Amino acid sequence: MTTPTSNMRSLDRAFDVLGVLQEAKQPLRLSEVARHSGLHVATVQRILGVLLERGYAARIGDTYTAGPAALAVAHAFMVTNPLSVLAQPTLQQLAASTGFTASMYVRVETSRVLIGRVESDNPLNYILPIGERLPLYLGGAGKTILAEMDAGEIDAILAPAGDITLAGGASISKADLLAQLDKIRSDGFAVSVSERLFGIASVTAPVRAVDGTLVAVIGVTGPVDALTDAQIEHLIPEVRRAATSLGTRVPVAG
Repeated sequence: MTTPTSNMRSLDRAFDVLGVLQEAKQPLRLSEVARHSGLHVATVQRILGVLLERGYAARIGDTYTAGPAALAVAHAFMVTNPLSVLAQPTLQQLAASTGFTASMYVRVETSRVLIGRVESDNPLNYILPIGERLPLYLGGAGKTILAEMDAGEIDAILAPAGDITLAGGASISKADLLAQLDKIRSDGFAVSVSERLFGIASVTAPVRAVDGTLVAVIGVTGPVDALTDAQIEHLIPEVRRAATSLGTRVPVAG
């Protein structure tokens, strides 16, 4: 009776290690992987051995990174997941009609992950690769996801953050952020200005399946000097229409 529990614990630990490798911005030593995963060095070493054999980890000298098999899994998601496949035409149309970069994010644990992006004729001056994992408490897309979560989950995510410093230099308290989440719930969209990156603004809206379940967030992003108040007012209904149209075509989870 204890074998399934033991097997699941081992699997859970393996995902912890893989998560550390995926989130790292540079190769990590064995001791660093152990520290970030909260596991004993010997345990991490055994797990890395399996991940290396399966291609989910790679070794560079005495350091480790995520391996090419992780990329293959991501590709499989992009070409087979209905949401990802259905979203591409919507993002292309949104980028073409607005002149701004169109993106789509989904929740992964306590983060948001970019799973679709279409540049406009005026591309942004920075690159955000597909698969990038970002916090939920910065940016309209993240806060739209955060607004959907219950109070306990929100508290758990915000507790380590304390007062949040925006890219523009301002700080917001937990109370301020909770008020923003209430407004997002009420409005059905979010506007973000210089939160995660200085000089960048976005308009985002939730994508809901026909049963009301939040499945993703889509939006447009551009430089602050181009996204004036008048422009934002024009973009809000466009982004919301795109989100609603996509949501009606997304299969409901069984």
